[in-house]
Amino acid sequence: MKDMDNITKKVKEEIEKGWIGPNANCPYHPSHFKGQDCTFCYCPFYPCHDEDLGEVLRSKRGSDIWDCTYCLFIHRQEVGKFVMGEIKRLGMTDPKDPRMKDILKEAKERFYERGKAVMVVGATSDAGKSLAVMALCRILQKKGYLISPFKSQNMSLNSTVTRRGYEIAAIQALQSKAAGLKDPDQHMNPILMKPKGDTMSQVIVEGEPYGDYDVKGYYEEFVPGPGREIVKRNIKFLKDRYDIVVMEGAGSPAEINIYDKDIANMGAAKIADASCILIVNVEWGGSFAYAAGTVRLIPEEDRGRIKGIILNNVRGDVSRMVPGAEELEKILGIPVIGIIPHIKLELPLEDSETMRGIKTRGDGKMKISVIKLPKIANFTDFDPLLMEDVTLKYVTEPEELKDSDAIIIPGTKNTINDFLWMKEKGLDQAIAGQKGKVPILGICGGYQMMGRLLDDPEGVGNQYKGSIEGFGFFNNSTRWEKGKKKIAQDDGALIMTGEPVTGYETHAGMTEVNEKPLFDIKRHPSNENEGSFREEELLFGTYIHGVFDRPAFRRFFLSYVEGGKDVASRSGMRDYDDLLEENIERLASAFENNMNMEKLMNIVEGKQ
Repeated sequence: MKDMDNITKKVKEEIEKGWIGPNANCPYHPSHFKGQDCTFCYCPFYPCHDEDLGEVLRSKRGSDIWDCTYCLFIHRQEVGKFVMGEIKRLGMTDPKDPRMKDILKEAKERFYERGKAVMVVGATSDAGKSLAVMALCRILQKKGYLISPFKSQNMSLNSTVTRRGYEIAAIQALQSKAAGLKDPDQHMNPILMKPKGDTMSQVIVEGEPYGDYDVKGYYEEFVPGPGREIVKRNIKFLKDRYDIVVMEGAGSPAEINIYDKDIANMGAAKIADASCILIVNVEWGGSFAYAAGTVRLIPEEDRGRIKGIILNNVRGDVSRMVPGAEELEKILGIPVIGIIPHIKLELPLEDSETMRGIKTRGDGKMKISVIKLPKIANFTDFDPLLMEDVTLKYVTEPEELKDSDAIIIPGTKNTINDFLWMKEKGLDQAIAGQKGKVPILGICGGYQMMGRLLDDPEGVGNQYKGSIEGFGFFNNSTRWEKGKKKIAQDDGALIMTGEPVTGYETHAGMTEVNEKPLFDIKRHPSNENEGSFREEELLFGTYIHGVFDRPAFRRFFLSYVEGGKDVASRSGMRDYDDLLEENIERLASAFENNMNMEKLMNIVEGKQ
């Protein structure tokens, strides 16, 4: 009751101010999406009980509450302006006025429409689906549409945590940024698979751990059971709230051995009634055969959904592809709507497959070695270092650590097994031999390894049951217990400098810390310390992914890499987000300038 009184009070204040439209001066702008109407931070219709806009949830106390957390209707400019205009015209001052229901009804009749869906599928893995979705999200957002990315099923160890504490694939969060959205949510990637071993994966459903499945169990139990319904309800959720849902397929849409079990490609397209665009990576060679073969392997009843083809990643003169594109159109009866040149971008790699064969990145003076663990996770944590005078070396052998200026032990989905792999290789001794000589940083699983004990008696977080000794660099111990996993966003400060640090945590295994901390994290109801630091021994450890994104920790860590030099002069260091934004714009421009935009918009709007 007290909360409702507060909402009523706030809405009255908003009515007094009148229509204001977007408010870039608000510290929370944009709190939802670029260009939003900020007239009503507190909705005048709450609680509307309109199931198109929200849902009833059961509170912890057992009572029903109306939840419209994900409703963006009142923040559309045309809606905010209309609603305030009607309130003023009718001389209303109280949101409890029964005429408010009539205003909502008319606003819905005028402005509410369920969204459409368009899907990017690839002739192969690494065809450029993720980047194409990112580009389309930005292109359509700039045309004034409210856009959401979506990937029904993603297998990746690169995940992130939403503001509300749900875990999704990191690429969907980046696509969300391209769509102009402030915060991604779990509906944009309802099924995330995180490999734990050669055949077993942890399945995350709508941002929360659901269960572990091998390949057979996943396709024979999960997909025909809850899987299809999960995809169906999340597509509906997004189409109810956004103008266009830009979907991304997984692998190839023509996997004929599992086609009847598909919920990631044409199966998802059918659920969403989506028109599809097939993208082909020209650099691999055989692009016309890939395109023709993919289309013809798709069953006839679904083939008609392929409305356009994009030839992607063309090095050199794109015009040389035109004759082949014209012939392909004749053969398939599907237009080639874009021939996209190779674009040099500084964007995160999506998964470890894209790192295959990569030994170094960057060309800076500081050589930082990253241990390339078998189950390396969130390896994009280190990408911001490439903004500085850094070369990243990906190391799998002890001798490769020579001449390193720093060592990073990254996150992993399988801490104990990856630590045993390092012992087999002799990497543990090679790393220990560098203690006190060069900075050594462990993040998440790497941080766990730096402790004295790794204890998983039931094998719930690893493929190993039992306890082993870690590096012993820190007097910490980590234990895995069934059902315990931490998923959180972190916002705080580097204790030594007071500068801001942000990031997120996603880890099984809880660590008892007995070291000087690195960070002061702001959390309700009280602050807490995080990480471990031994300055004289040049040892750093943290659970925070994305810790290098803001300049503070990047500057701090690199000062030790440079032998204790004062790097305060690095005041020009930028947030990683700024670099991402520049590259998203470059990507979108390259696509827009090399596509038939009329044909693209016809596909998006369902006219083709």
